[in-house]
Amino acid sequence: MTSYITRTLAQQIVDTVRDLCGQNVNFIDCSGIIFASTDADRIGTFHEVGQQAAASGSVIEVRENNRFTGTQQGVNLPVYHNHRLIAVIGITGNPDEVRKYAKLAERITRLLIREKELDAFNRNEAEKKSYILRGLIEQEDIHPDYLRENLAKWKLNEKSSCQLLRLRLNDTDAPSLSPSLDSAIQNLFYRLDCQLFTFVYPNEYLAVVNEEVFHHSRQILVDFAQKHIDTLCIAVGNPVLIHNLADSAFSAEIALKSLPTGTNYAEASSLDLELILASINSRNKKAFLEKTLDKLSPEDLKLLRIYFSCDMSLKKTCEETFLHKNTIQYQLNHIYKKCGYNPRKFQDAVRLYLALKM
Repeated sequence: MTSYITRTLAQQIVDTVRDLCGQNVNFIDCSGIIFASTDADRIGTFHEVGQQAAASGSVIEVRENNRFTGTQQGVNLPVYHNHRLIAVIGITGNPDEVRKYAKLAERITRLLIREKELDAFNRNEAEKKSYILRGLIEQEDIHPDYLRENLAKWKLNEKSSCQLLRLRLNDTDAPSLSPSLDSAIQNLFYRLDCQLFTFVYPNEYLAVVNEEVFHHSRQILVDFAQKHIDTLCIAVGNPVLIHNLADSAFSAEIALKSLPTGTNYAEASSLDLELILASINSRNKKAFLEKTLDKLSPEDLKLLRIYFSCDMSLKKTCEETFLHKNTIQYQLNHIYKKCGYNPRKFQDAVRLYLALKM
């Protein structure tokens, strides 16, 4: 994928040109893979002539269907921006009839990219931070020069490790963020020397902190989380290079979702099992949860969480719940009868523990 045009923008262009010429239109990356098309079935497939056009940097016209892999009759025209090849536009049809539409698509592409760049350069400081931070996390395309210039201004070295902080407010129904809390959070970022940060409506702050700074200032973050334990949660992603910030954002999100009851601060570096569980697709998760926990009540789940947090010790569970040992044993046996998994047997307990973690 080029660093100048997103799949969304490419799809908008092919749809527009198709409306004009009535033919299928493809955007092909420099390796020959179609990444946007009016024919959804072709997205992700190989286009041999598109790859040849990219390699040669010249227009290739095909007058016979199926002469090349994944190619039909039509025109394949390379698109350049700042003297750099960014993609190939392919239009299906008689070359004599569709050639003008290929040129039109190429012109539209260059104009939209230029408009996108001008819009980015004209943003105010807060908008710049939001645009760049979200772009890095969501792996959107940001002009390399524009990104480099702003990272330097915000003291972020592209070759130094950094970590993403997720600070999420607990009350998503609050009418607005209080000025005092907003000021406290801004001051926190200042103390951590975070210059790249943004607020994501309705309830989250994102900030980038240098890995070395974080290690020296971890206690500041821990203390802040403890002070606002009823108001917000904080998670710190794994260290990465700035261009891989999406990975740090993902690990911070897992850390947030894995927070034990009664805590509001987590670091992705302390995760292990959670990282494995996060890779399981939603369909398999649902099937596993239905098999293990579906028949249990909220009270059953609460007891299991306490029981596992006490290392499956009946004595510690009794102390934590203020219940008699016989009562705990009765409730655990009742859970066994309802779901078919015995919390007091290791292998069954593992299954229930994994389900709770999900």
